[in-house]
Amino acid sequence: MVEVSAKPDTAHEAVAEGRLVMAPATLDLALSGQGRKGDVFSVSEIAGVMAAKKTSELIPLCHPLALSKVAVEIAASADGSGLTVTATARTTGKTGVEMEALTAVSVACLTLYDMLKAADKAMVIEGVRLLAKTGGASGDWRRDQR
Repeated sequence: MVEVSAKPDTAHEAVAEGRLVMAPATLDLALSGQGRKGDVFSVSEIAGVMAAKKTSELIPLCHPLALSKVAVEIAASADGSGLTVTATARTTGKTGVEMEALTAVSVACLTLYDMLKAADKAMVIEGVRLLAKTGGASGDWRRDQR
């Protein structure tokens, strides 16, 4: 692990997103709440939050963090091709929360896939990426700043 003990505690936030592309009928099923495994939204949102809390156990050399916020939101993609998952993670500490936000998105997408795979095995998880981060020695960053 990277040595961080000399770093000051600062506020950190990270926002990540990912998409699950699916057939229109599968999207309709997800939005209707009538999937065979139940409400895909609430189960997947909770799975994402739980995953963020376990990031240091899943990703080697990640620092365990005391998270002050994890929020996972799932919505129909603007283009109608599937679902978009967005996760926000916050902490005050010595290191950032990018990995926690990305892990939350990844596991929420995997959970959506699991809950909908009976209807559509051809779904694709794509575009898992960091959108923004604030805080820490490296400062603020937004994807549109490239």
